[in-house]
Amino acid sequence: MKTAQGHRHEGEAAQGKSPRWRLALTLSLAAAYMVAEVAGGLLSNSLALLADATHMLSDVAALSLSLFALWFARRPASSKRTFGYHRVEILATLANAATLVVTAVFIFIEAWRRFPSPPAVDGRLMTAIAVGGLVVNLVMLAILHGGRESSLNLRGAWLHVLTDTLGSVQAIAAGVLLVAFGWRWVDPLASLLISLLVLYSGWGLLREATAILMESVPAHIALEDVRRAILAVPGVAGLHDLHVWTITTGFVALSAHVTVTAVDPAAVLGEVRHVLRDAFGIAHSTIQVEPQSAPVLPTVRGGRVR
Repeated sequence: MKTAQGHRHEGEAAQGKSPRWRLALTLSLAAAYMVAEVAGGLLSNSLALLADATHMLSDVAALSLSLFALWFARRPASSKRTFGYHRVEILATLANAATLVVTAVFIFIEAWRRFPSPPAVDGRLMTAIAVGGLVVNLVMLAILHGGRESSLNLRGAWLHVLTDTLGSVQAIAAGVLLVAFGWRWVDPLASLLISLLVLYSGWGLLREATAILMESVPAHIALEDVRRAILAVPGVAGLHDLHVWTITTGFVALSAHVTVTAVDPAAVLGEVRHVLRDAFGIAHSTIQVEPQSAPVLPTVRGGRVR
């Protein structure tokens, strides 16, 4: 039987260098246009453009980190790190989420400072640069779209680019309103909206990465459903010490102690694993089979018996 880790490696092999290629190409585009946005923001005096450029800078950092994590996570398991380096991807996701939150706070503070007395902004130049940014962001979204469901790390990069794309749309709208009506306040207003958007996406990603690092039960799995499914297997008399957690995206692990009444415990074990794999997609399971007459030993944690 293949483990979840084996399936994960097979999937990566089937994709070849596709995830890394997506990230490398997107990183090149983001870095190139970030320079253009900084120059455009300074020349037009637009905070919305500079805010978008700041977010683009976080995109460059996030994509660089994601690319490194994707490469590093492929290192084989060792005697000290028996699960390998898959968690590097989650650490990269956590760092990306943190940069999104910090970026959002920075943009919000600067926009709020400018709001009472908005400076003059070159709306035409601001709009032209923002349109170019939108085109580049749409291209980057298309490149990353195919791999965003297979990895939380890639989804974090995709979210970075998505929020930057919506930021470009807001910068375009602000630029058009500046040119049409001369409303200076739309520039800091667009920046405030961008900051809230970035904060929303960053906070959600932060929660997901933290849940994995805290070894929470995956959101798509109900622990009680797993418990009922195992107990429903013929020959299973009891269940305790059930744990379900995520190693990295798509790699769910389970451990449990199962009390059996059947003469053939191996057959019961095989059926339990079959149920876990087919009903919940859990292919990596560690199950201790105990005869019904065996006493349930207390679990010792932190020097205390529980």
